[in-house]
Amino acid sequence: MMQPKFMSAADAVALVPDDATITITGGGGGLCEAMLLQQAIEERFLTTGHPRNMTLVHSLGIGNRKDTGVSRFAHPGMVRKVIGGHWVWSPRMQQMAANNEIEAHVLPGGVAMQLMREIAAKRPGLITHVGLGTFIDPRVDGGRMNEAAKDPLCEVMQIDGREYLRYLPFPVHACLLKGSIADDDGNISLDEEPANVDTYAVAAAVHNSGGKVIFQVRDRVASGTLGARQVRVPAAIVDAIVVDPNQTQGYEITYDPSISGQSRRDLPAPADPGFSARRIVANRARQELRDGAIINYGFGIPDEIATIVAARGEQGRYYQTIEHGTYGGRLLTGTLFGYSQNASCMIDGPSQFDFYAGGGLDIAFLGFGQVDKAGNVNASKLGGMPVGPGGFIDIAQNARTVVFVGTFDAKGTKVQSGKGDLTIERHGDVQKFVDQVDQITFSGAQALRQGQRVLYVTERAVFRLDSDGLTLIELAPGVDLHRDVLDRMAFAPDHGDVGLMSQDCFIG
Repeated sequence: MMQPKFMSAADAVALVPDDATITITGGGGGLCEAMLLQQAIEERFLTTGHPRNMTLVHSLGIGNRKDTGVSRFAHPGMVRKVIGGHWVWSPRMQQMAANNEIEAHVLPGGVAMQLMREIAAKRPGLITHVGLGTFIDPRVDGGRMNEAAKDPLCEVMQIDGREYLRYLPFPVHACLLKGSIADDDGNISLDEEPANVDTYAVAAAVHNSGGKVIFQVRDRVASGTLGARQVRVPAAIVDAIVVDPNQTQGYEITYDPSISGQSRRDLPAPADPGFSARRIVANRARQELRDGAIINYGFGIPDEIATIVAARGEQGRYYQTIEHGTYGGRLLTGTLFGYSQNASCMIDGPSQFDFYAGGGLDIAFLGFGQVDKAGNVNASKLGGMPVGPGGFIDIAQNARTVVFVGTFDAKGTKVQSGKGDLTIERHGDVQKFVDQVDQITFSGAQALRQGQRVLYVTERAVFRLDSDGLTLIELAPGVDLHRDVLDRMAFAPDHGDVGLMSQDCFIG
C-alpha cells in the first residue's frame, strides 16, 4: 500500500530532518513560491528548534525584502549554509552573511538550475564554461561571499584543450515546491503558475537523492481529471502534498490566467514612468535593438527598455525571453519582474539556460553596480553586502551583444534634460567607474576571448569594450568631456574619436 500523500502543512514540513540540504524555488514577487510551506517550516523551527543546521539552496531571488521567502530561514541555528543565486529579496539573510553567521555561497542562477538536473541523473556535476573568469571561478573567489564560506563549489578542468568549470554535485534531502493542482494519485500540474522555473529538476534531484519532495497546490481533483500533458511532475516522485485553497500566483496577483498562459486578454498601454536619467539610458540602449533579435531584459533600468518597447507596441519586432523559461508577451516590471502577460511559450528554466549558454541570445540588457578599466562589471556584491547574480552571469557571458545600462554615478546625482541635451547639476557621491571592481560578475577578458560585443550605456556617456579595455565612444550633448566624465572616473579610458549620443535620447 502506498502511503497517503495529502497532509497538513505541519505534517509535511515535519518530514524535513535536521542537517538537511533543502531547496526552494521561486523568482521574485512570490512567483512559484511555496509560501504556506515556507511559513510552516519557519513556525516549526521557532516552536521546536527543528529542523536545524540545514543547507538552503535556491537559484533565484525569493522573498519580499521583509519576512517571506528566504527570510523564513534567516534564524540563528536554522541554517548553517546558504547557496543562493540572488540575495537582495532577504535583507535578514544578507545581514547574517555579512556577520559570518552562516556560510554564504553563490551559484549562477542557471548553473544552480542545471546542476539540479545533473544531480537527478547522478552525473559527475555540471560541466560548463559559465562562470569562468568571474568571482565564481575558484581561481578568483570560488563563489564564496564571506569568510565563513570554505567549501569548494566547483573546480577548473580541461577538455580538448579548453577550460571548463565542473560544478560539484551534492545530495538534496528535501524541497518545498509549488504547483497548481494535484490529482488524487499525486500528479502535479503547474497550469496556473506564471513560470515553470526549475520545479521538475529540483523534484527529480531530491527524489533520486532519497529525499522528500513536498508540494503545495491550490486544488485537489479526482484521478484521471488531469490530462497527461498537464502533469509536469509525476506522482511517482512526490512524497507529500498540502492543499492551500488561498494560494495565489504571487504577492500582488491572486489569479490572472493571462499570467499563467492559459488565456490572453487585451492590455492597455503601460503607464509612462516619466522622463528621467533612467529614461535617457533606456532610450540609448533601445537603439541597439534590431528586428528579429532574441533578447533578454535584466532587472532595474532594463525594465524601462521593456516599458518603452511595450508603449510603442513593438514587442512583436523582437523575441523577448525571461530566464525563468518564458517567451514573449508583456514583461511586468519592478517587484513583478519575471512575470509576463500573454506569453507565447513557457519552458523549464534549465532548458532556457541551456539555450542561453549555447549563445542563443542576440542581445542582453543588464544593469551594473561598478565597471572597471578592464571592462569587468560588479553586480553581485555592493556596499559589502552579498547581492548575488541570479541569472546575470549565465546571460552576460553568453549573449552575442551585451548592453550594460546604468547611471554614471550614484547617490545624489541631479541632471536636467528633456530638450535634446543634458546638464549635470550635481555629481553623485558614489563613483561607479572604478579602478578595480569589488567583485567580478562579468569578466571583460573572458568576453574578449569569446568575441562578444559589449557596450556600457549611461545617461552622459557610452563606452565600448576593446582589446585595451574601455573606450569612450559617445558623449551626451551639453556634457563636458573632462568635468562631467573623465574627471569622475578612477581610470582614463581611450577617447580618441568620441561621437555624440542622439538628441532623441534626451527629449521627454
